[in-house]
Amino acid sequence: MVETLYNNGANSIWEHSLLDPASIMSGRRKANPQDKVHPNKAEFIRAKYQMLAFVHRLPCRDDDSVTAKDLSKQLHSSVRTGNLETCLRLLSLGAQANFFHPEKGNTPLHVASKAGQILQAELLAVYGADPGTQDASGKTPVDYARQGGHHELAERLVEIQYELTDRLAFYLCGRKPDHKNGQHFIIPQMADSSLDLSELAKAAKKKLQSLSNHLFEELAMDVYDEVDRRETDAVWLATQNHSTLVTETTVVPFLPVNPEYSSTRNQGRQKLARFNAHEFATLVIDILSDAKRRQQGSPLSGSKDNVELILKTVNNQHSIENQDNEQPDYDSVASDEDTDLEAAASKANRQKSLDSDLSDGPVTVQEFMEVKNALVASEAKIQQLMKVNNNLSDELRIMQKKLQTLQSENSNLRKQATTNIYQVQTDSEYTDTSNHSSLKRRPSARGSRPMSMYETGSGQKPYLPMGEVNHPEESRTRLQPFPAHIGRSALVTSSSSLPSFPSTLSWSRDESTRRASRLEKQNSTPESDYDNTPNDRDPDDLGSSRKGRQRSMVWQGDGSVPDPAEPHAAPSPVLPSTEDVIRKTEQITKNIQELLRAAQENKHDSYIPCSERIHIAVTEMAALFPKVKTQV
Repeated sequence: MVETLYNNGANSIWEHSLLDPASIMSGRRKANPQDKVHPNKAEFIRAKYQMLAFVHRLPCRDDDSVTAKDLSKQLHSSVRTGNLETCLRLLSLGAQANFFHPEKGNTPLHVASKAGQILQAELLAVYGADPGTQDASGKTPVDYARQGGHHELAERLVEIQYELTDRLAFYLCGRKPDHKNGQHFIIPQMADSSLDLSELAKAAKKKLQSLSNHLFEELAMDVYDEVDRRETDAVWLATQNHSTLVTETTVVPFLPVNPEYSSTRNQGRQKLARFNAHEFATLVIDILSDAKRRQQGSPLSGSKDNVELILKTVNNQHSIENQDNEQPDYDSVASDEDTDLEAAASKANRQKSLDSDLSDGPVTVQEFMEVKNALVASEAKIQQLMKVNNNLSDELRIMQKKLQTLQSENSNLRKQATTNIYQVQTDSEYTDTSNHSSLKRRPSARGSRPMSMYETGSGQKPYLPMGEVNHPEESRTRLQPFPAHIGRSALVTSSSSLPSFPSTLSWSRDESTRRASRLEKQNSTPESDYDNTPNDRDPDDLGSSRKGRQRSMVWQGDGSVPDPAEPHAAPSPVLPSTEDVIRKTEQITKNIQELLRAAQENKHDSYIPCSERIHIAVTEMAALFPKVKTQV
């Protein structure tokens, strides 16, 4: 129907005044696609479809009723054809969808049903046509559709007739009646129906039954709108980010004000939002029950209950007045009936608790809504934990990449040190005259050896580039630092290219110092390749040598090598081993996997312990890399 109307240019009906050149001077224009949804597009849509501000209006005359009657007769004649655009134009001008033709004795819906015009019937139903209206012969549009063999139209008219009650029943129990088999109503039963036997519930039900048909229709329409609002609100909450909703101010939603309704009705519609799930479900069940009674024409039942309820209310009022006056209440004597009522109430409460404990028993609407809300909250919490898990995984991935980069650069530094360790130059200020002869004997000794001068099996002594200081008591030759083209360029370049860890690990910029110190210890060997072997040293020389080798300097951030004799040089801390880093990394990954598994299995109690274990593991990982402090 909507597609047919759109293809026939029905949009020009809603925007008649906008398309009329005579009304362009009013300043109103159609919203552009680039305009904002709020408030530009929202106001335009409300004015176009709700307020009908741009629809063509007939000039006001004294015979408006005659004009409306004439338009309704034209509609009565037009619905037998398939021209939807003409009928929509007549309806927009004021034709009545439920117009009863005085001469033919039927309504436009009877004519459309008899002609088999399903789209016309759908359009009339949108404008309020009643599928249950009888003509002069006592037949409904459904009867004419079945007589003409239009079974699809007949079924659609039945669905339209029971649309309100079907929607209410589907909201409570998720099922719709089978209209094809004659089932037109489904009255859900509350699992704790004993609560509905209270005096307030009985009084409310009697007031509902005493309403006129017109007031009952308005109440049913308002409840229908409230059901639609609650379902829409539930869908909106399920699609929002709950972590941001918690921080925002929460406002209780309710139905918007309808300008066509009175202020009393608008207030009553908005008060429906204050009903909890159980109260609203009770109201819906009462409306369904009374709608079925009114549809079938059944008389009111329970007149005796009404009398008893009135008498009990009067007695309660008298007893309250007597108690206020501090007078003896001789009339209110405990009777067997009161005892029976108390026993029945306690039994009903016990039965309710038993029913709530049974998994296969009936489930109340309140319990269902509580479980549903808990499920929505759990899903929101799971999404938040998944986001935290993704952040931790990204951080762990960055840590692994940094670790691999450091390992590769460390291996490159080892290779460079192995290649250039014997390309050192002698300096006269670090050696004495007693060692010149031994150094002069080195070329012949090296030339006579066919093997490499770097023998891993012999355990050579370490070469300390910056740490050894010449002591008077030592007569051994001290090795020179790396030349300018080797020591400074290679090591400083490598240290400057090292990446930095994330802030969570508190990685210091003095990492190059720790890596250089570790390089010196790993490349140390027990023997020296020079002629002055450690066997010639006495214990004092050995101690002095050890002291000299233990002195090391801390490289500055700009890559310069400080003077070895600086008294405030701080020792470089030892880097953790690769096995420790891998073990801590695997522990962090394992804890994150446990948190993910707990989230997937809905183990809410495990979220906090798993998060604490992740925090402890990350803290232990950060503790492996201590900061280096220098004294100035």
